[in-house]
Amino acid sequence: MANIKEQAAAVNMLPNARLTAAQVINSVFKDGAYANIALGKALSKQNHSEQDRRFVTELVYGTVKAKGTIDWLLQQLVSRPLGKIEPMILNILRLGVFQIYFLERIPASAACNESVNLAKKFGHEGIVKFVNGVLRGAVRSKESIVYPDAGKDPRQYLALKEFHPDWLVKRWLKQFGFEGAQALCRFDNEPPPLTLRVNTLVIDRKTLLASLQEDGFEAEPSKWCEDGIVCTKIPALSVLFSKYNDMFYVQDESSMLVAPVLAPQPGQTVIDVCSAPGGKTTHLAQLMQNKGVIYATDIHEHKIKLIEENSRRLGITIIEPSLQDAAEFKPEWASMADCVLVDAPCSGLGVLRRRAEARWKKNKLDLKTFPPLQRDILRNAARYVKPGGRLVYSTCTLEQAENHYIPAEFLENNPNWQYAGFQHPLTGETVDELQLLPQRDGTDGFYICALVRKE
Repeated sequence: MANIKEQAAAVNMLPNARLTAAQVINSVFKDGAYANIALGKALSKQNHSEQDRRFVTELVYGTVKAKGTIDWLLQQLVSRPLGKIEPMILNILRLGVFQIYFLERIPASAACNESVNLAKKFGHEGIVKFVNGVLRGAVRSKESIVYPDAGKDPRQYLALKEFHPDWLVKRWLKQFGFEGAQALCRFDNEPPPLTLRVNTLVIDRKTLLASLQEDGFEAEPSKWCEDGIVCTKIPALSVLFSKYNDMFYVQDESSMLVAPVLAPQPGQTVIDVCSAPGGKTTHLAQLMQNKGVIYATDIHEHKIKLIEENSRRLGITIIEPSLQDAAEFKPEWASMADCVLVDAPCSGLGVLRRRAEARWKKNKLDLKTFPPLQRDILRNAARYVKPGGRLVYSTCTLEQAENHYIPAEFLENNPNWQYAGFQHPLTGETVDELQLLPQRDGTDGFYICALVRKE
């Protein structure tokens, strides 16, 4: 039960915080926007208090993640198909249901009343009465909702209780069993910590960590990467970007592991064929001490600008971005590079906690589109590596068809290549490939494999 102070705070939340949340949610589900980008833009335009900013963020990410379950609940409360409801009204209902069912500290009366007020801004009197009736019904039926039995129907149980699409839960139950699939779903639903990669061209980790702690950050060194810092509590992002702007790059620990596996040396020639927005590319430049050259390519022109912006912010001068399809051969690069990185396009099933809407945008058929593209990119990128040179293939998915089997098939067809063993970041043992699982390793799901072209 929420205490009196929490209830009072919830009631006094400015209505326009919910309005902001409803508009962001609508842009995600109606217009296909990315939740983090839409939320960031909305918050930058509104003069919300820090408390309201946190409330808006919680409403947006919570409602987006729980969409499948919210729609299941809503369909029991309305007689018409949800697709027949005007999108903005449907998303106001989703926002209201999320608060009623899943935010215990929010009084049901506040969730209903503020949703009705939102409906008044976007609909006529009949719509307002409809919203009011549906949400009052949600309050009355809250305690009587019956979820599927975990023993009889584990797939539906996990899909509804842990906010994941049915097809994906089915897949994970087969791969990881009930406990593994449940842990993976729960991992996806937790807000990720802020993880920073230290820009070692400017500052060392020990110094930056101490300074952050002095400024009120709760932070600790990453156990996975010697350049990483994990922040579990931050005073304000404005402090981070105003004081430390050139000293870090926001990057998950799993992603930080890729550059050290490629292990470029100062003065070498490196190619990163799927570079944007530049996280791994700038890490490569750090390891090279900003000496040598990195050709960073991407297929989207607007993403090239992100590479340039991140390079400038971090004070890196050796990265040369260019527009280039990673699957198309560039003859002048043949056998030119000491190292090549292929951080391949993938299904992204290892990073769902960071992309709230992604679980609802993907489907089973999408998974088949990636392996052919990954094979083409790996095959092409390998042509750029000089004899004795190194290539790293990585993805942020859990799918073995996109991971282990891609480099394995490449090696089978290219006898002049072999695995290049590297050290496991925790155990120190030599491995040919690394598959990180969120429910086991506590990081984003990630795959890394290193190959070497024989002399």
